[in-house]
Amino acid sequence: MASSLTKGATAQGTPAGGKTFFGHPRGLATLFMIEMWERFSFYGMRALLVVYLISGGPDAKDGGQGGGLGMTEGNAVAIYSVYLAMVYLLAMPGGWFGDRVWGPRKTVVIASGVVMAGHLALSVPGQATFFAGLGLVALGSGLIKANISTMVGQLYDGPQDPRRDGGFTIFYMGINLGAFAAPLVIGTVGQSYNWHLGFALAALGMALGLVQFLIGTRHLSAESSTVPTPLAAEERRSWLRKAMIWLIVAAVFYTGVVLSGSWTLNWVLIPITILGLIIPTGVLIRIKRDRELSAVEQTKVSGYIWFFVAAAVFWMIYDQGGSTMSAFADSKTADTIFGLHFPSSWFQSVNPLMIMALAPVFAWLWLWLARRDREPNTTLKFAMALVLVGASFFVFVVPMGMAGDGTKVSPLWLVSIYMIQTMGELCLSPVGLSVTTKMAPAKYASQMMGVWFLAVTAGDCVTGLLSIAGVDLSGVGVIALEATMAALAGFAVFMYRRKVVALMADVH
Repeated sequence: MASSLTKGATAQGTPAGGKTFFGHPRGLATLFMIEMWERFSFYGMRALLVVYLISGGPDAKDGGQGGGLGMTEGNAVAIYSVYLAMVYLLAMPGGWFGDRVWGPRKTVVIASGVVMAGHLALSVPGQATFFAGLGLVALGSGLIKANISTMVGQLYDGPQDPRRDGGFTIFYMGINLGAFAAPLVIGTVGQSYNWHLGFALAALGMALGLVQFLIGTRHLSAESSTVPTPLAAEERRSWLRKAMIWLIVAAVFYTGVVLSGSWTLNWVLIPITILGLIIPTGVLIRIKRDRELSAVEQTKVSGYIWFFVAAAVFWMIYDQGGSTMSAFADSKTADTIFGLHFPSSWFQSVNPLMIMALAPVFAWLWLWLARRDREPNTTLKFAMALVLVGASFFVFVVPMGMAGDGTKVSPLWLVSIYMIQTMGELCLSPVGLSVTTKMAPAKYASQMMGVWFLAVTAGDCVTGLLSIAGVDLSGVGVIALEATMAALAGFAVFMYRRKVVALMADVH
């Protein structure tokens, strides 16, 4: 990517009088590029995941001849949901490793290697290598997620640095550039030529990101290579003992399951989905019951729980854009528009494209309304997000019904649904990140970002459990029910907005 290199102000990671990246510390270019390539690999594999799982199976458009794993759509949705849940669940231990074991920089290097190994495993045919690769990608992505943002913040002279917000904006543009390009490249190769070559391309993307990161580490803050609160020797031994005990218990248990002849994939999926609901609940309860919190902090935590539940409902529907909607795009949506033929994985590029197009519009709109003292508060924005994501599934009911007799629907139906969901995301995601930092008790300030990610885990685990239980998430009735639930949740947040605002105390 062409960069704007100018002489600029000093900052951590930028020598005095040195070059800058669009007026920001030079290290931002290094972090921008590794995040772009990591997202390229992640979203490329994500675009292929469900269609690869169902290819060759009863729910695929290829009639059982597609070379994938031949699963039913229900199983594919369950695996996809558990995979996404694991990525966001592992963000919390990822932050812990960065804080206590390796430091952010070393953690990102190791995690990038794990992601690359995962994609290479996916590129080898076979179910065993597929699930091993999926687990490695989830682990590596979780480790990266918490630490890369930390390093962006370390480039600046504290929270009051006026360039800080702009730096994160540029950084997030890297996420969406990678997410936009990935389905067009990896999706095309995987669906049109060879699935495993597509997964190999994802590994190549991660390798490129890692190489440029290693070359550019000299531009990063020295703080990124330090371990903020390293484990004492006894703590390290204690953690290793606990890890080994749990590993042995799991190995013995699953060996027994296999030897008994009762092994199915659900022996892995169900425990993960249950943990994905128990852990967020347990974390919130532990924080809420902490007696060291002040009365004001306790009140803020009570208010934050409203936002957490609302976000979980939102992500439960939103993340089906890569599962239920991806399967619908593959089997029931026309693959030509204006004479152009394209693979169904291209639909996964619509959301990042919409984000890049609409984010400046929403930023301008909030500013324009704020100048007139009419900007919606955080509670109203969350309510709007829930209503919008519910509306997207109400729209989804229409092409679902049209495709019931085998008719291939217009691609514009899915484009319109993704657009509505993107508008909802822009109402919730940036605001959610902001309100999380503002409402976090001082004792849990560094952990609350991981708590925010757990809302995604909880939402995806609900989807996973429903799929495992045999609920047909592609059924018109279920889609309509989910839409109604989201709309009612948005209405509830709106009706209780004054109570939530009161719980937020001094946060606006």
